Amino acid sequence: MRDLRRLPKANLHLHLTGAMRPATLVELAARAGLRLPPPLPDGVTHGWDTFQERYDIARSAVRTAEDVSRVIRETITDSERDGAAWVEIQIDPTSYARRLGGEAVVVETALAATAGRAGIVLASSWAGTPQTAARIARLAARYQSHGVVGFGLSNDERRGRVADFAEAFRVAADAGLLAVPHAGFYEAAWHVRECVERLGASRIGHGLTAAADPATLALLAERSVTLEVCPTSYPPLGVGDLATLPIARLIEAGVPVALGTDDPLLFGADLSAQYAIARQLGLDDATLALLARQSIAASAAPTPVRTQLLAEVDSWLSS
Repeated sequence: MRDLRRLPKANLHLHLTGAMRPATLVELAARAGLRLPPPLPDGVTHGWDTFQERYDIARSAVRTAEDVSRVIRETITDSERDGAAWVEIQIDPTSYARRLGGEAVVVETALAATAGRAGIVLASSWAGTPQTAARIARLAARYQSHGVVGFGLSNDERRGRVADFAEAFRVAADAGLLAVPHAGFYEAAWHVRECVERLGASRIGHGLTAAADPATLALLAERSVTLEVCPTSYPPLGVGDLATLPIARLIEAGVPVALGTDDPLLFGADLSAQYAIARQLGLDDATLALLARQSIAASAAPTPVRTQLLAEVDSWLSS
């Protein structure tokens, strides 16, 4: 059986706080005097609020520019060991701006820590205002030539209206940034479709509800919109179980799929583990290689990096 850690791949769906090593969180929380809640029990469904509470506590432990830099450096190192030679880390700069001295400082700190080995996606929140989103989009545009590769919307998509964020995504598009909103996590396929048609999404974070609507699948396939599917994120939040993940259905419909990790700090699985789940669902190694190729092709990695990684995927499959 081929080693999934040796399969070259890209991780396109990973949040800064959620990428933190558990040991790093324990250390930073102790320094800050924070009491960490117990881990989410396995096999139990939790609401979004329970997840968000734990995420917010972990995020509050990241208090300095060195903390941000450390998390990013460790994330890149861990990703490379896992076979993810390219990773795109999503950051909402408003979450760290007060402690670091401004949103631009957060971005510059993150970019310096990547040293060109990863991309940064700036995100606003579905729960935020359209004005905040537009401001973050302009900030992303400002650093487009320095390593910011995309603009997105995170958080619970039920808390915002798609049309309200059209201006922010227009700014991002004008700057040549990838448009990568979260969509179709809780909301039905209409939400994914609106994000493509109104926001010009080039990738969708999650988007699994699209699998229930043939018209939306056809739209995604026609426009080559990649779905960032993160298998271990769904059962704990009550949006499906692993056995019914529609990865094969998406592939059959011609929709590109890139497996991601979302928040491994909370969900406890690295990128190879996501591929292992896909293998357990019956996907053979040729299909796993296809998923890896699609993750690389949908990334903002420099062309020479993408070319090399695609060739390495072929080598993995022929080994």
